Amino acid sequence: MCGFSGFIYKQDISLPYQQVLEDMGQGIYSRGPDSGGIWFDEGEGIGLSHRRLAIQDLSPAGHQPMISDSERYVLVFNGEIYNHLDIRASLNAEAKEELIWKGHSDTETLLRGVEAWGLEETLRQSIGMFAIALWDREAKTLQLARDRFGEKPLYYSEQNDMFIFGSELKSFRAHPKFIADISRDSMTLLLRHNCIPAPYSIYTNVYKLMPGKIATYDGEGVSQSTYWDPEKSFQNQIRDKSTDDLEATLKKAVKRQMLSDVPLGAFLSGGIDSSLIVSLMQEQSNKPIKTFSIGFEDKAFNEAEFAKEVANHLKTDHTEVYVSPEEALSVIDKLAGIYDEPFSDSSQIPTYLVANKAREYVTVALSGDAGDELFCGYNRYIYTDKVWSKLSKIPLPLRKLGSKLVSSISERVWDKVGSALPTKAKMSNFGAKMHKASDVLGCKNADELYINLTSHWKNPEQVILGSREPATVVSDRSAQPKVDSSVEKMMALDTLSYMTDDILVKVDRAAMANSLETRVPFLDHTVFEMAWHLPLNEKLKDGVSKSCLREILYKYVPKELIERPKSGFAIPLAQWLQGPLVEWADKLLDKDRLIQEGYFNADIVSEMWQEHRSGKKNHQYHLWDILMFQLWLEKNH
Repeated sequence: MCGFSGFIYKQDISLPYQQVLEDMGQGIYSRGPDSGGIWFDEGEGIGLSHRRLAIQDLSPAGHQPMISDSERYVLVFNGEIYNHLDIRASLNAEAKEELIWKGHSDTETLLRGVEAWGLEETLRQSIGMFAIALWDREAKTLQLARDRFGEKPLYYSEQNDMFIFGSELKSFRAHPKFIADISRDSMTLLLRHNCIPAPYSIYTNVYKLMPGKIATYDGEGVSQSTYWDPEKSFQNQIRDKSTDDLEATLKKAVKRQMLSDVPLGAFLSGGIDSSLIVSLMQEQSNKPIKTFSIGFEDKAFNEAEFAKEVANHLKTDHTEVYVSPEEALSVIDKLAGIYDEPFSDSSQIPTYLVANKAREYVTVALSGDAGDELFCGYNRYIYTDKVWSKLSKIPLPLRKLGSKLVSSISERVWDKVGSALPTKAKMSNFGAKMHKASDVLGCKNADELYINLTSHWKNPEQVILGSREPATVVSDRSAQPKVDSSVEKMMALDTLSYMTDDILVKVDRAAMANSLETRVPFLDHTVFEMAWHLPLNEKLKDGVSKSCLREILYKYVPKELIERPKSGFAIPLAQWLQGPLVEWADKLLDKDRLIQEGYFNADIVSEMWQEHRSGKKNHQYHLWDILMFQLWLEKNH
């Protein structure tokens, strides 16, 4: 796990290559604190900078930038190729003469693959997570590539006098010629999704490379090709696999991702996904797996006790991190540096804290992320299957009337109703969710339902001055996956948007800020493809989500340790914004300040802030979107 950056000058720029490259590398130091390297060719106007977090082959043989044996290619690489030893075996078998390897790093394996097969075929052969920059000294082209799901970040921009690229925008800002113009259009996406979806970024004319893509820069412009497309799986009509097939595939994926030359562990929340990953790790390990969970003093937000029960049953080497409100709040000031463009999924805070603790013991941690998207885990899937299918048959005028009735009851009253529900039916933020439900009652169809369920601000253009919301896979129906059922379409859209642009970004940045590598076994593409070969009723059976995962998990962990209401990785954000964060938020949301900065409609934001402070309404997520932009703006501009 590492980070890289670089540039190609279109014309002679009188800047010291070495110093600029070192500054760009220093900007992403936490991604690779073990060592750094630079390479440049002033004649061609190209420079590469790399920071290394050594995971495989800790020796200098894994140092980057790395030059191929033929000296044609120069590579910088961020990530892990889990099957690189299998790729080496294939290369050895195909070679006309015995291959001599300098070390056992996957970077060297990639370079040999490129020389033998080309970049595209090498990536097709690779199972892993990665971002790559490959300079071809003969063709004078730069190729950028990103893994199948976007686990690893990669930005690029073609500006007036240079092409710049890298793992994080921090390295861009370290370049004295970088043009950092904030995109108001991208700000609308932040308010809708609490993140900025690829290919957009917070800056105008700066893009994220889409997952599964290769971008080639030849000095004239950028062209793109696709080496892997999830659409083939989404459109698959052959549902011929079983839960037994899935279990075998998952075991192999977990085993592959346990490959490491440094200490390795796993996050454990006590939920289905992380418990299953840990179970499969422990089964294939001859010593207790190190596991980590986070707990809060507020019992409404604390799941650590459930994780501890699972850990005790599996006999893992378990560490709990109990965090006080003061410790959690102390992270907030760091967020603008950790997430180098505005990002407002509030679970970023506990994610950072558990990664920080895990790094004291391990350098690599596996997670259960992506289980919800692949195996029908989110409540919105169950709602669509059980409720929307019936509600949609009610005439729209009647549904709109019902919507008004539900929203007319305050969130506080709904919270009281929620607290009186049976334990199995209880959920956090019940009042806010009932108001969310009132919104969806008035939806015309399933597509509108999905956008409603996954949006924070419904009309962000009204809030961001001088903006126009760009099209994304969520809003552009022509770009959406072609699947039969509404539930599966939601799962596909979540995979392409929410998972890639929110979940994976959240975990990558929080972990790498602590120099911790995270791995996601569910995103081994063999697991993904297997998941879409399973019938939907293997995932959502009789209203029970992730049925196939439960069936596998209960072979390792008793059902009673797992069965409980689903809750997210949440913090008491609403209460914090009415208590210890009031002064901090008041400063960032000051109406005069908003008017002077000129990005937001100050009247709308101020009214919402006053409603939240008074307890009239819970606007925690809307306000957090604004606050995270304001904090980022204050720290970076």
